[in-house]
Amino acid sequence: MERISSATLLPTETAFEGTIDDMSFQVSSLPWDTIRAPLVVPLLRLSVFLCLIMSLMLFVERVYMGIVISFVKLFGRKPEKRYKWEPMKDDIELGNSVYPMVLIQIPMYNEKEVYQLSIGAACGLSWPSDRIIIQVLDDSTDPIIKDLVEMECQRWASKGINIKYEIRDNRNGYKAGALKEGLKRSYVKQCDFVAIFDADFQPEPDFLWRTVPFLLHNPNIALVQARWKFVNANECFLTRMQEMSLDYHFTVEQEVGSSTYAFFGFNGTAGVWRIAALNEAGGWKDRTTVEDMDLAVRASLKGWKFLYLGDLKVKNELPSSLKAYRYQQHRWSCGPANLLRKMIMEIITNKKVSAWKKVHVIYSFFFVRKVVAHINTFVFYCLVLPATVLVPEVEVPKWGSVYIPSIITLLNAVGTPRSLHLLVYWILFENVMAMHRTKGTIIGLLEASRVNEWIVTEKLGDASKPKLAAKTPKKTRFWIGERVLMWELGVGAYLFICGIYDIFFGKNQYFIFLFLQAIAFCIVGFGFVGTHVSSF
Repeated sequence: MERISSATLLPTETAFEGTIDDMSFQVSSLPWDTIRAPLVVPLLRLSVFLCLIMSLMLFVERVYMGIVISFVKLFGRKPEKRYKWEPMKDDIELGNSVYPMVLIQIPMYNEKEVYQLSIGAACGLSWPSDRIIIQVLDDSTDPIIKDLVEMECQRWASKGINIKYEIRDNRNGYKAGALKEGLKRSYVKQCDFVAIFDADFQPEPDFLWRTVPFLLHNPNIALVQARWKFVNANECFLTRMQEMSLDYHFTVEQEVGSSTYAFFGFNGTAGVWRIAALNEAGGWKDRTTVEDMDLAVRASLKGWKFLYLGDLKVKNELPSSLKAYRYQQHRWSCGPANLLRKMIMEIITNKKVSAWKKVHVIYSFFFVRKVVAHINTFVFYCLVLPATVLVPEVEVPKWGSVYIPSIITLLNAVGTPRSLHLLVYWILFENVMAMHRTKGTIIGLLEASRVNEWIVTEKLGDASKPKLAAKTPKKTRFWIGERVLMWELGVGAYLFICGIYDIFFGKNQYFIFLFLQAIAFCIVGFGFVGTHVSSF
């Protein structure tokens, strides 16, 4: 009998080991194969369908606004041509009584860096001194800052400026509560209009001369809104990205709403209200974190018209730290969604406005711009589209994955021509922030925790003090709780895995976008966006 060598057995052992590996792989993939066809594929197809519907809604909305704004620019439909406007003139017999009484409200909360700028700009407004009252509403909790603000008010009062320093013993209602409380003062009864400026806003001296005549000669106008001008747009990458997003809002959305006699939202500052319209609408309410939008909707439902002056710009500051920007975006996404939840039936049952205006407010202003835009941007481009790489049975048509997003992006970018070369970076950054906005939108719709969270946006005043800002030491210590954002890093890892899979096994060729988007999520996730100013 021949002796069987070990070499003879080797192939058999190798084949046996390979069989075991194959069996292990089949066993491990069995749960995925079990749920893939009956559950994952149908759900993903449904998700793609819903995302495509939302993309079409956004596409139609953007094209409509693009057509309207082109018509406005082409035919020069300036506010002076659509409404009566005459410059204010002196009257020898009536004297200064020919000028309406104007109240200037400046709400503040621990505004150490910018309080002098805002108070100084308000006191520098060109208007008859006996026909203007400046009201500083200070909710500061820091006694040192309160003393500084009060001394600044006293300094201007000594120069003959009619300025009032008002404080409360609580912060109920936050900004809305402060503005509401300020209007209760006895001296406000003599005022016809109220101009509101946040603590970092600096109006030009002729602001009232350019806005008040519209209100004076057109009794159906409740609000005149000015445009924002960002003095620190070039400070860092974060502020450049914000400028691109907000410029579209002011260049297109606000202009279209005003030009079509439809509805546009009050921006909470740099605007002048007719006090009678404000009171008729029910005054300030603090039921959401967007008290300005709440007031605008209620005034619109009363039949009042709003006017936007795109040529009138008021200087202000963009948040330059990622932490401050995230808090702001949470408020701006959560508040409108929650307001829609609270007011939708009130809007539908209203009998003072046309059906067209109701559709515009509910569908266009709230649903498409404040809900669909946030959810679709994150869910489609950061979750669903990458998932189709892992599930090749589900396909996304080119018009939905390439053509429509490209057109929407180009239409969004028209507001800031100087930053067109940053378009790719802007797309990636907006997709990252869309996750935060989506979370805020869902919280607002469900009225979950943090729905009424109000954190005042930090203002640094660096734009007006470049030399001081340059000397400010940067934070060198690395705090995980402050700078590492796990949600962003988690999505970044998911996109990176999908990109790797697409290279070796996929057929969609999405890997370039997936890798770039994954890098963007990781950059934000590790906090390498915006400025980091030392706290000591």
